[in-house]
This record gives sequence, structure tokens and C-alpha cells, in this order.
Amino acid sequence: MLIEFSVENFKSIKDEARLSLVAGPGKEHRDTHIIMPEMNQGVRPTPLLRSAAIYGANAAGKSNLIEALQNMQRIILEPVGDSLPVKPFLFNPGTRNKPTIFEIVGIVDCMQFQYGFSATSEFIIQEWLYAWPRGRVQVWFERTGAAESEVVECKFGDKLTGNKKTWQSATRPNALLLSTAFNLNSKQLTPIFEWFKTKLHIGKFQAWTDGFSEKWYKDDCKKKEMIQFLRSADLAIDDLRFEKKDFPLEMLPDNIPSEVKNQMKEIYSSTKITNIYLKHNTGHGNPVDLKLEEESEGTQKIFGLAGPWSHTLDKGHMIVFDELNEHLHPKLVKFLVNLFHDFNTKDAQLIFSTHDTSILSEDVFRRDQIWFCERNLRQETRLFPLTEFKRPHRVENLARSYLTGRYGALPYVTTPENGQEVDL
Repeated sequence: MLIEFSVENFKSIKDEARLSLVAGPGKEHRDTHIIMPEMNQGVRPTPLLRSAAIYGANAAGKSNLIEALQNMQRIILEPVGDSLPVKPFLFNPGTRNKPTIFEIVGIVDCMQFQYGFSATSEFIIQEWLYAWPRGRVQVWFERTGAAESEVVECKFGDKLTGNKKTWQSATRPNALLLSTAFNLNSKQLTPIFEWFKTKLHIGKFQAWTDGFSEKWYKDDCKKKEMIQFLRSADLAIDDLRFEKKDFPLEMLPDNIPSEVKNQMKEIYSSTKITNIYLKHNTGHGNPVDLKLEEESEGTQKIFGLAGPWSHTLDKGHMIVFDELNEHLHPKLVKFLVNLFHDFNTKDAQLIFSTHDTSILSEDVFRRDQIWFCERNLRQETRLFPLTEFKRPHRVENLARSYLTGRYGALPYVTTPENGQEVDL
């Protein structure tokens, strides 16, 4: 479960950007939009939000914020290569050679943790992990300095158990202690590593393929869930069929060398491909099956999202999605968001960026769930919540206030005639 994420000196994000899912004191939607996380005995839970929406102009930095979280996850999970995916703010000479800083505060196994690191493309500079298993902070480790030395220096707390000297000696200057300790079977650090591996899902629509939904709904029970999901999204689907066929070897091009072609035939001879059909009732007594690729982009996207959405809600995981509104009708966007508010029994969380102002409403969100990204003339991204703005005495139309510039975070263009900036 995520409490907050922060990043500093990454692409357009020069100064620290901190996205918090801590719920404010507002009483609206408390029964549906707020999680009271289960904590260890004697620890008072902090109320958290089930979702957060990020608005802002194109190139304001919304995608950079999500990419920063994704790159943090990559550095933790993936084998170390020649270069770490760190991209500092380049529009200021003072930040080009400084490290990027990533930090997560979250909850795993009823315990709050705070984990972060700073890195350049070559080295991990610092790394830290603190935990609150019984409500009081424990230093599990603090790692410093690798840029000038091949030796990784660590300070371990006495509450962290395991072969700490081995972890330290095995950690390379461009690798994380957390990842190294996990690979060396640290039982105490495994839940935190696994949070990044199994519970945090990040991407755009292209990050999930139809195969994810196909695997998730491979049994009859899940298939019924898929059909219900599609119907709930207002799609006229009566049934769903997966048809496996042999790989069409006859479709291999004739102009490739015969030796390569024979190798490909040997590789793909036992490969099966799946055709996905959606059945539509025409009202004339003769249902029509359409291949998924023959459906509209919106239908294809809803099908592709059905698996990740259902999996996240079923497992109580977190999904972070860039440009949720792409190829979707506003009602479908609202449907997907409301699943996390109204049908979320496992305390799953959703963070997404969007331009869809039809859901920018206090009927859909609490004010503390709405965030904005804005990029200034120095090309610096600023992330800020709607709660920075005082609530008016009257009922506020949030979408109208946003589009008329009350909160900023709107695009600027220059007119061809005089080059004057125009607030859209």
C-alpha cells in the first residue's frame, strides 16, 4: 500500500515532487474513497486514499512523474546494466551532474516502511531503509558513498537480522543493497522487495497486452467475470470465446532464406496462437462473432484493461496508469475509476494521469485526490494538490475552475501574428 512517492532531479522535475495518498480531514466519501490500513497491534493507522488523479497540460511533467516511479522500480528489480535509468534535470547547470533521488513510503505486512536511494547513471550514491513495525522508527540500514570508491559503506541497525556483512560485500557500487540482500535470501527484506515486484504495476495501455486478460480469464469462473466487466462498461457483449490454433507457418514470407525459414518452422511448429472473439446479439436471432482486432479501439482497450483492473482489485495491489483517458469515452473512464471506490474490498489503489475533465468533480473525487502538474518558464515541473486552494463557500464546479485557470496547470500557446502567449 502506498503512502507517498517523491522524486527530485529527474527529467523536468528539478525540485522535489511529492505525491501523497494520505487522506485529509474532509468527511466527503469517507466510506468509499478512504482506506484504514490494517497495522500491527498498537499502531494507529493513517487513513489513505484509494485513488489519485493527476491533471496538467501536455509536457507539464505528468508522464515524467510516472516514469520516475517506473525507473525506481526498474533499478530495484532488474539486473544492473552499464547505465542506470537516471535522467537528471538538464536545464540548470547545477543539477546536471547531481544524483536523482527516489523515495517511497508504504505499508507492507501491516508495517510502515520508508525506502529510498539517490543515484547517477553510474553509481548508487546513498540508500536507506527505515521501518515502523511497532510504531517507533527503526533504522534497518543506511548506505553511503560509492562514486569515489569501489567499497559500499553501510550502517546497519540492530533490528535488521541476517548476514549483513555478506550483503554489504556483495553489493556493487551501481547496485542496490535491497536487491542484493533479497537475492541472498534475506527473509526480513523480502516483503519490501516483493512489494515492488508483485504489488506495484505501472505503465500505459501498451504495457498490458490482451494476453494478460486472456490468462486472467482462462477458467470459466473468470470468464464470467470478464463478460460482466465488459457489460458493466456498457459494451454490447453476450459471450466471449478463446480459440487456440497452430501458428500459421504458411504465412512465413517466401523471400527469406530457406535455412532461416526451416529454423523458424522448427521453432514455431509447436506454438499456439489465440484468437479472441466477442459475441454480439444483433436482435435478429443470429449472433455475430467479431475478432477482438475487428472491434473499436475503445473496446480493445477495455478488454486489455479488464485483466489488470480485475487482478489489481482482486489482489489488493496498486496500479499506476499514464493517460487513462486515451481512446476511452469519459463514461468508461468514470467506470474504471469508480471500481476502485465502490467495488474495492481488498484496498487496492489507483494513480493515473488524465486530461478528462468530465470526472473532475466532487461527485467522483475528494479534493485531496486531485493533483496538478505545471511547468514554468525555467522548464521546471511543480506538482501540487487541489487542497492548496481554499474551498469556496459555494459549491464549486471543479472542471470549470480548472479550465478557466483558477488552479493553473493549463497549456500556453503563442499566436502566429504577434507571438503573444495565450492561456487556453
